[in-house]
Amino acid sequence: MKNRFLMPKAIFAFFILSNIVIVHVTGESAMQSVKGKKAVMIIASNNFRDEELLKPKEVLEKNGVAVTVASSSLKEATGMLGAKVKPDILFSDINVADYDTVIFVGGSGANEYWDNPTAHKIANDANNAKKIVGAICIAPVTLAKAGLLKNKKATTYSSTTNDIKSSGAKYTGAEVERDGNIITASGPAAAQKFGEAIVKALGL
Repeated sequence: MKNRFLMPKAIFAFFILSNIVIVHVTGESAMQSVKGKKAVMIIASNNFRDEELLKPKEVLEKNGVAVTVASSSLKEATGMLGAKVKPDILFSDINVADYDTVIFVGGSGANEYWDNPTAHKIANDANNAKKIVGAICIAPVTLAKAGLLKNKKATTYSSTTNDIKSSGAKYTGAEVERDGNIITASGPAAAQKFGEAIVKALGL
């Protein structure tokens, strides 16, 4: 006896093709929603972490986001693994209104922004304007000291967990954590996921 609940081949094929089309259109829609948006990535003048700049930057640009690199100096910056990057602008010249997301890149040199009033103002201005604010590795400490992580779920590099906890952050230990418009990541191994999380947040 034939199973009367079996789907006819023609209908099944149509169902599969329809879902492929839906997935494709959804992907295109996500791409369109972030295309033309702008990001500024803030790196240390020396010893930024290479992957934490380059991987999210690649993810953003592949999705049509224009990326500006900012630093405390316009001189060529050298990453911890040897990458050479010429910043586009001084971080003190950042106009938050020009960007959809502000991202603080980690690396051992990123502690130059931890207690920097200008960095704190940029972070707060972006947060108050409901921009996506990102930080990876030890850079979440800058957000914590700017007051952005109080009562927020966040993650950071293992050596700086107490730094963000002492500022009221709810440390989760996740590779990537999002709480509202704030996205934090734990370090180099999470750089790709960090970039993807920012793209997703920009598309919402």
